[in-house]
Amino acid sequence: MEPLSLLGPIDTLFADVIEYVVFALVLVNMGTRWWAYRDYRKQARSDEYDEELDRNVLHEVSNVVLVLGSFYLLTLHHHAGIVLSTLVLGLFITDFFEFEAKEVELRQDENLSSPKGSVTASFVVFLYAGYISLFYVIEPLWNSVV
Repeated sequence: MEPLSLLGPIDTLFADVIEYVVFALVLVNMGTRWWAYRDYRKQARSDEYDEELDRNVLHEVSNVVLVLGSFYLLTLHHHAGIVLSTLVLGLFITDFFEFEAKEVELRQDENLSSPKGSVTASFVVFLYAGYISLFYVIEPLWNSVV
């Protein structure tokens, strides 16, 4: 255990796998985003939802767990954690405002637009999380060049 570990024994258990856990959380979050958008379209087509949409609880939980996972990565790997936490917080804010935009579209009787901003932000998070977790794949080539 490192002398500055924040959570002690938990850090020794998860220090080697946290990058893979965060990468899996990013993939789960991308899947729940697709599921939530599908749910929002169903709600918009039904007559019960004229003013507001119901948030997809699974997607909201996925967002919170992803934020907490990136913060935990920050306690173990400071540089990668701060970059990923910044990207994930940007994704979280983008999701929030895109949901509000969907409610405005619903109130104005427009078709729901696709979640372009949050899909782009989640793709950037996916790329960085993939980079920090799967770097060993390109490491020999990287070390020979750099």
